[in-house]
Amino acid sequence: MKITGIKTFVCHAYRTNWVFVKVLTDEAGLYGVGEATLEYKEATIVSACQDLERDMLGKDPRDIEALWHSNYRDAYWRGGPVLMSAISAVDIALWDILGKSLDVPVWRLLGGRMRGKVPCYANAWFAGAKEPEEFAAKAVEAVETAGWKGLKWDPFGSAYRQLEPQAFRKALRCVEKVYEAVDGRAEILIEGHGRFDLPTAQRIACALEAFNILWFEEPIIPDTIEAIADLRSRVKVPLSFGERLYSTWQFRTLLEARGADFVQPDVSHAGGITELRKIAAIAESHHIPFCPHNPSGPVANAATLQLAASQPGFYLLETMASDVPWRREVCDEAVTLHDGEMHIPMDRPGIGVDIDEAAIAKHPYQPIGLRHYKGTLTEIRPADAKAFFSA
Repeated sequence: MKITGIKTFVCHAYRTNWVFVKVLTDEAGLYGVGEATLEYKEATIVSACQDLERDMLGKDPRDIEALWHSNYRDAYWRGGPVLMSAISAVDIALWDILGKSLDVPVWRLLGGRMRGKVPCYANAWFAGAKEPEEFAAKAVEAVETAGWKGLKWDPFGSAYRQLEPQAFRKALRCVEKVYEAVDGRAEILIEGHGRFDLPTAQRIACALEAFNILWFEEPIIPDTIEAIADLRSRVKVPLSFGERLYSTWQFRTLLEARGADFVQPDVSHAGGITELRKIAAIAESHHIPFCPHNPSGPVANAATLQLAASQPGFYLLETMASDVPWRREVCDEAVTLHDGEMHIPMDRPGIGVDIDEAAIAKHPYQPIGLRHYKGTLTEIRPADAKAFFSA
């Protein structure tokens, strides 16, 4: 079996553009799909995937570990989000090919099933909310309709580095309103998006103690592991990091520095399935829960579910509460959510999904800018957004 090509597909998805790949083989009808969605850098990712193709042509797609290391080695300029997202997408596709060639799901190749369903916390449940009372109303709706195990959001508006007094009060009032509305029926998770300097993050974390949150995610800029570990030593609330770490080595450093209570690697950025299983093992050796970052498209979700099914240290999965209505058109994912738990498709080979090239072509790339520091983060979904899972 030989690799004959890598194709890329970009699909507009309102908040971002999904970037899908197909790794083609010389066996009729056998290919694998992956995802490299990297917000605001989609065109760059397409070029990076094309760069990988040159060195992979003619090689056996089942030699996954060897291909991962040759792709990483031969890039020379190692690491970073662009290279690692391209490697991740191709890696997912190679695992998909291996599973399909053997007619088994990828979770079977990763050691077998630990679980058939996974508890989920919701992102994007707050779409359109502006005031604390609106967040509270949407929180009640989310918990009562889907039974989410947790609700995550960023209440900090357009803040960067510091938080003005009025913005600080409004953020805490928003957390308080949601905390009271949920009334213990779901965990509270606060997103920081790496906004704050160390003293501001410490001040916010101390204030959040009153609400018994599950974690404060990426409260400071994640460039310096030493600063992350310093913050964790100063505060009582649990901290989570990982969506902007891109390798096993970075996660090892983070955990050896005692920088996180939860780790959140992203299968489409941190090296694909090959590396996430290693990161999960490192986290398990430190008794740290494995909670994959998972806000992207259907292929990344499918790959993440294969890991969630098989990794003993898995704890909680991020899930978007809704998505663009054409998500079901561009991918044949069969996802069921009941009482806040996503059921993992157990009978499909590979990662269990395929993409529709014609449907993707109906939603071409559109440039999208960063919302985080404009105060428009809640504009995360279109008015006609729908749940992509079945109840």
